[in-house]
Amino acid sequence: MKVSVAMCTYNGSRYLPEQLESIRRQTLPIHELVVCDDRSQDTTIQLLETFAATVSFPVHIHVNPSNLGSTKNFEKCLNLCTGDVIFCCDQDDLWHETKVARQVAYLQQHPEMDAVFTNAQIIDDDSQPVGKTIWDEIEFDADAQQRWSSGKAYDILFGGYVVTGATLAIRRSILARVAPFPVAYKELIHDAWIALVLSLQNKIGFIADELLFYRKHSTQQVGFGQKKEKVTLQSRFSRDRTLKLAPLREKAENFQTLHGLLQSRTDIPREKLAQLIERQKHFKVRANLPQSRLSRLPKVFGEWIQGRYRYSSKDWWLPFLGDLFE
Repeated sequence: MKVSVAMCTYNGSRYLPEQLESIRRQTLPIHELVVCDDRSQDTTIQLLETFAATVSFPVHIHVNPSNLGSTKNFEKCLNLCTGDVIFCCDQDDLWHETKVARQVAYLQQHPEMDAVFTNAQIIDDDSQPVGKTIWDEIEFDADAQQRWSSGKAYDILFGGYVVTGATLAIRRSILARVAPFPVAYKELIHDAWIALVLSLQNKIGFIADELLFYRKHSTQQVGFGQKKEKVTLQSRFSRDRTLKLAPLREKAENFQTLHGLLQSRTDIPREKLAQLIERQKHFKVRANLPQSRLSRLPKVFGEWIQGRYRYSSKDWWLPFLGDLFE
């Protein structure tokens, strides 16, 4: 298999040399590095050119005429790659030396899969481990992994972000199925879209090992950022009601938008798309509950009877009680 690396850069000079060196050190050498730079104003291009002069594989550097943003930049970069397998690559992480070999081997051993992602160890500005993995952060635990493997990957992704693009390797043949990448709302970035489409087709697997060192820092283009603080039972009864309703409305709108993007596709089972509508209805109901607690009862218990509070939280009783009394 010919291997391409699709790297998107933007003012990445601080961490770029370490990332490039980790690509050079792969036990299974790559065949090409394709870089799309989104109008960097630092020394990113010079660093790339210096690196290109020292490696045996070609480094193709493309500077965008205008700023595309992360999602469209990755779309362009992936389409410029010629390899059978393409690795998505950020400018500020570090690769484990067996990353390419392990993920290529997975795709060779699983011809039914079109993509594979991995876990990653989180590092700080100084490349030191912080004692957590990205799967710890997003709670992709053993139970979630089992559900994913049993065909419920799409259900997990409907609930939130799981697949980190920097850990993702895809077959080039899927690009026609996933491009162009939509920019319908903030959370729907390139990796989320690719993973979602493939999960609906049961075409994406995972390796439960840390094959990447994922850097968290203040200047990264995309990433986890600060983990959202969980809403406690106490705060559900004390916070301003408008603070609760705004994100519920946003979720309802996002699910409706996502359904609109997918409903015309013939390669996705209708019953899976139907869950998007169920989720949209659930959050719309919650966002429009009346102020009067007594008047809410029929709708709240209706959502409970239908089992739809699981769409809000695995601890479903917390939003249920919040809707009753908040």
